[in-house]
Amino acid sequence: MTDTDIQSAILEMGRKARAASRELVKLTTAQKNAILVAMADEIEARQTVILEANAKDLARATQNGLSKAMIDRLTLDPKRLKAVADAVREVAALPDPVGEVLTDWSRPNGLHITKKRVPIGVIGIIFESRPNVTTDAASLCFKTGNATLLRGGSEAIDSNVALAAALQAGGERAGLPADSVQLIPFTDRASVEHMAKMDQYLDLIIPRGGKGLIEKVVATARMPVIKHYDGVCHVYVAADADQEMAAQIIVNAKTQKPGVCNALETILVNREIAASFYPRIGQRLKAAGVQIHADPEAQSLLGVESIPATEQDWSTEWLDLILSAKTVADLDEAITHINHYGSHHTDSIITADRAAAERFQHEIDSAVVMHNASTRFNDGGEFGFGAEIGISTDKLHARGPMGLAELCSYKYLVDGSGQIR
Repeated sequence: MTDTDIQSAILEMGRKARAASRELVKLTTAQKNAILVAMADEIEARQTVILEANAKDLARATQNGLSKAMIDRLTLDPKRLKAVADAVREVAALPDPVGEVLTDWSRPNGLHITKKRVPIGVIGIIFESRPNVTTDAASLCFKTGNATLLRGGSEAIDSNVALAAALQAGGERAGLPADSVQLIPFTDRASVEHMAKMDQYLDLIIPRGGKGLIEKVVATARMPVIKHYDGVCHVYVAADADQEMAAQIIVNAKTQKPGVCNALETILVNREIAASFYPRIGQRLKAAGVQIHADPEAQSLLGVESIPATEQDWSTEWLDLILSAKTVADLDEAITHINHYGSHHTDSIITADRAAAERFQHEIDSAVVMHNASTRFNDGGEFGFGAEIGISTDKLHARGPMGLAELCSYKYLVDGSGQIR
């Protein structure tokens, strides 16, 4: 297809999504939940078709020399597919935020004003690699009454097409409006640009993937974008910290799942405890297979082999078993370092001093700021949201883990009895 053909096809999908969004607002919570359950049932009913499609993606991935980690992210099997279907059922069980009254009040002239949650409208999701994002994004957007236009990466195109078809077909049997869930079948970068410029149909676009993809979307989008670029997450160990607690938190935050955005990338250690804490954490990190990039003071105290840290290391998202280590004089230096080098994602302080923790939480400019807890808890499920569309480091509309409420806007309803101004 020519670029013009692709543009025309995407515009038509956008037009249909807008029409679907007008019908979605008419659905009740009970109707939406029944549709979600039907979607999940259809995913399981189409297991053979979906796994055959996934096999094509895996064969192509192997042929193209993708890493074992990437192939694992792409892989679906009966157990994983059941988990995908169950995740859709879990969304059905979550409270529906649409229609929630956020606040209401009356004016002296008798007008009654109500602020109520409403759907955003049409949401575009651009993502890479994992086929389960297709179902997660579509189900969360649908629960909040939004039509969804999905554009996945080339690695999982066959799996994504099969999953999106299951969602729409299963949902339609239970009353889902046509074209509520659409997957763009084009994987070239031009399709991203066409989608990002389609502000007449898309109300919001959410890119989930590498920095290059996100920068491309931000540079071309004509509608609001919710995103995060990097997860340069920190743990600051204060002088009065419980050192065993700090060591456990650091090892968990770095090693439990190192390739995700809320994994720890830099530790800052107060100079007063450096001589006792560095040998303790150095041995733990070595045992876990973590490579340490350390400042001179940390290098001399860790007691294990390390690499001299460079200036660039302090702002690097490793996404691997690599950790930067820096010694700081006090809370002030820790806060200054994090606000300068961090990515405003997730940062944590380990301290017994509640006042110091409150100051750290107040002054660190990040979406989630923790006290005596692993950065890995910045997650919609861990926050009790049930599910999330992603984690935002933006400051407007949504920040941190984005659950159902963050996929809504709001409007004001004003009731009068003939008032004129």
